[in-house]
Amino acid sequence: MHEEDGSPGPRPEPPEPARAPRPEQLRTRAEYLAALRELRTWSGLTYRELEAKAGTHADSLPASTIATTLGRTTLPRERFVDAFTRACGLAEQDVGPWLEARRRIATREHAPPPPGKDDDREPAPPPPGPAPRWRWAAGLLAAVGIGAGGTLGVQALLPDGSGPGEQRAAVGNLAVPGLDLQAVGSWAEIRPARSPELCVTEGTDRTGRYGSAVAAQQPCARSALPRVYLEPVGDGAVQIQWHHPEHGVGCLTAMREGPGRGLLEPRDACADDDPAQRFRLEAAGEGAERRFRIRPDTGECLAPRDEDTGPGAEIARARCSGGAEEEFTISLTPPP
Repeated sequence: MHEEDGSPGPRPEPPEPARAPRPEQLRTRAEYLAALRELRTWSGLTYRELEAKAGTHADSLPASTIATTLGRTTLPRERFVDAFTRACGLAEQDVGPWLEARRRIATREHAPPPPGKDDDREPAPPPPGPAPRWRWAAGLLAAVGIGAGGTLGVQALLPDGSGPGEQRAAVGNLAVPGLDLQAVGSWAEIRPARSPELCVTEGTDRTGRYGSAVAAQQPCARSALPRVYLEPVGDGAVQIQWHHPEHGVGCLTAMREGPGRGLLEPRDACADDDPAQRFRLEAAGEGAERRFRIRPDTGECLAPRDEDTGPGAEIARARCSGGAEEEFTISLTPPP
């Protein structure tokens, strides 16, 4: 109030709304992911609200997918960036720069090194030892009974158009009939067809030769950890992710050498182009209950080791025989 005449003073100008983050200056995956997380904060929307907002644009973007993607260290797919930026409230002209920045970073990461005086040298050998993995000791796993409610599964999808020059697949055009899988991924459960009371989840190598966690069949009535998320990686393949509140996200990897050869283990280093982390699904058998074969990039089939039908049997790679031991049933599960 003014002291002279009692009239109200001028109203303060409202603060200008914060501007949305811009992607033009981003150069690395880490910067890009940090900017996407900042964009989500700028939107003021929860994951569930973003899921609903995406639906108004006819996009499929589950809240679980948003949380998973923003928490990873790999570059998101172009389709995700398109749907996510729109859900955050960006206009059409503002979505394009985010897609262009993603293409620019992806192209730079896959570009060959510039020519130099050392071109003729032999490439340096890879560092010794396996890639990083979840270090869950076998004894600890047995003690806490981490098991089977958390499930493993796969689904094949058409190419998702994640990189430059790739065609974008239609959301509803699935490579595996009968599975209403989200184009951006889905939670799922797989059971060995011969042992429907068991689920494919986390277990141990019963021979004792390999000490880390591996995929195995366990009673479904046990703990619900880890949960499994299936993410398309293009060319009809998916990545199988294990989600655990303490250990984070690990991608199932087919081991090709060492004491764990033939088994599958979750590794922290997830890469869409790693052939050991790519799996396809093939319809198998007939009847009301659909069955599928899970085929690693090696062309083999997954099955319980030694055709074992009991709990604890490891899931292993083996030459495809066409037998019932290679068949699994799949059910999609709601987000946690």
